[in-house]
Amino acid sequence: MTVCAIEMTTTAPFTISADGSYAARLAGDGEARYAERWTLAGPEPYAVPLPLAQPEEADSELLPLTDGRVLIHRRVADRHAFALLYPTGAAAGPRTGELQLGGVEAEEGVRVFLLPPAPDGSGAFAVAASDTVSTLWQVAGCAFGPQRMARIPGRCSGGVWLDRTGRLLALDRELEGTTTKAVAVDLGGDGRVTPLLQITEDSDDRLLLADPDSGLLLIRSDAPGEPRLGWGVLGSSRPVRFPECLRLGDAVPFAVQPGQALMPETCGVALRLPEGDIGLWRPADRRVFRLPAPAGWLGGAGLWSPQGRLHLPYAVPEVPCGIVGMTLPACPPPQVRVDPQVHRDPQVRVDPQVPVEPPPPPSPRPVPLQQAPLAGR
Repeated sequence: MTVCAIEMTTTAPFTISADGSYAARLAGDGEARYAERWTLAGPEPYAVPLPLAQPEEADSELLPLTDGRVLIHRRVADRHAFALLYPTGAAAGPRTGELQLGGVEAEEGVRVFLLPPAPDGSGAFAVAASDTVSTLWQVAGCAFGPQRMARIPGRCSGGVWLDRTGRLLALDRELEGTTTKAVAVDLGGDGRVTPLLQITEDSDDRLLLADPDSGLLLIRSDAPGEPRLGWGVLGSSRPVRFPECLRLGDAVPFAVQPGQALMPETCGVALRLPEGDIGLWRPADRRVFRLPAPAGWLGGAGLWSPQGRLHLPYAVPEVPCGIVGMTLPACPPPQVRVDPQVHRDPQVRVDPQVPVEPPPPPSPRPVPLQQAPLAGR
């Protein structure tokens, strides 16, 4: 499954576990911040606050595990500290338990950030990135505190899992202030790093999202002459395509439909559009469906079901823990003008500014995804 949420507001990130059963965010206002865990697997979502004696800093990061515990990353003095939070019962009422996991040293010029939830749901990883080298740490799911997994030359950012086992991780790497290229890190092969995206020699090629079931990749690159969204298929020799309908400025893909084995063209993709709306798109379609984002959308997150239903988490005063769903409508035949007033889904409006896409021009080079360590995929 995959995740999402509604007037666009500035909120703390809302992160969903690998299996879609839990989510976590920083709730509260001002200096009264606390971790909050959402349960998504039941008939109705519900939230459990996880406050401690001391409020959390606004820059603390949260990551939910599939067992219901929430990993928190805090900056504490000269360390980056990691701990697991969980609800626990007591005679005086519900309380928050905390299990300290250790930390890594804070260094000037080094950014430490959590990666998206690992596919196994029990481990968690962080990157410490400097200008010259980035260190990959496993910070949960290991026996004796944070464990160093790999050292990668260059400054790394991003982070996308490429398989369901948690072996292959994609990072965007910048070497010596030059271009940024996505690379694959093999965590089952002593941290071996191999090229993943190389559209042109001097283009910035970043990986934004990946679906391990179909191999669909969502990419941002300036190879077409300006930063554009494109798509490709993991392990394919076909070039990256940059559909005209995805020329959407700073649109950010945030969720991709799983379960479409060997059918990347049929995967639904959800995008956060610059205007604050939501865009729904499939590679097989030649248009983006625009929908207004519901009020209270949490952190631009969302969750696709394999059946093609997009679930959006939101929080407003009258509904502090809510999920709204929407379905990507069938695309009309090419060259047919759609009247939004008679479309079968009244919420969906087709942007009349988006033209039918002509055949895409070939990319200067195919994506060398076959160079990634794909053994066992």
